[in-house]
Amino acid sequence: MHLFVIENTQWVDSSASKILLQEEEARHAIKVLRLRVGDEVYATDGEGNWYQCAIEEVNKKNCLLTITQHWANYGKRNYKIHIAVAPTKNTKRFEWFLEKATEMGIDEITPIISRYSERKELKIERSLKVITAAMKQSLKAYHPKLNEAIKLKQFLTKELPGEKYIAHLTDENQVGLKELYSPSQDACILIGPEGDFSDEEIEMAQKKGFIAVKMGTQRLRTETAAMVACNYIHFANDF
Repeated sequence: MHLFVIENTQWVDSSASKILLQEEEARHAIKVLRLRVGDEVYATDGEGNWYQCAIEEVNKKNCLLTITQHWANYGKRNYKIHIAVAPTKNTKRFEWFLEKATEMGIDEITPIISRYSERKELKIERSLKVITAAMKQSLKAYHPKLNEAIKLKQFLTKELPGEKYIAHLTDENQVGLKELYSPSQDACILIGPEGDFSDEEIEMAQKKGFIAVKMGTQRLRTETAAMVACNYIHFANDF
């Protein structure tokens, strides 16, 4: 099954049942996959619309699809997962998290900069490409939202729906996320850098309604803890 992302929704003409793939996606279909007129493909706008299509026309820059079937809210869940995580010093480790979280299913990712963060900047464009590729590979109809990097203090001023948690290493007696989370509820989880959150940051988050949790009995790297948090929420809802 070949899935393509509709780069601009203005190229979807639902009334005439047509989708026009633009340069990058069209080039991949024609030059890389060597698809031809009549071949069956799928397309999504990353917002839940899922289209079964047939290739109608190809040229050097564009690929015209005919919609044969359309599903709205394809694969939609009744809960949302928002992971706010400190970018790792090693960019590949953070990109690993982006890829795997997208495959598993995540709705929003916010890179946060805290006191002990080793990386203060993030190449959003590159990160988005990693997410898009993982979305296509895992056949998802929703493209996770990737926010610009933000300082933790600023992030905590935002209105965040659902249950809110902060994972840190300060208190070994804190309760695990899997024991506290309520199924079917949206969840926002804060994951700090490998140097952890400072005591002041933990206190600040708790004053904003974040509940301190642990990710199990083992000490985890930042990107692993973020993946474990994502998995806990899915596990609580699916089983």
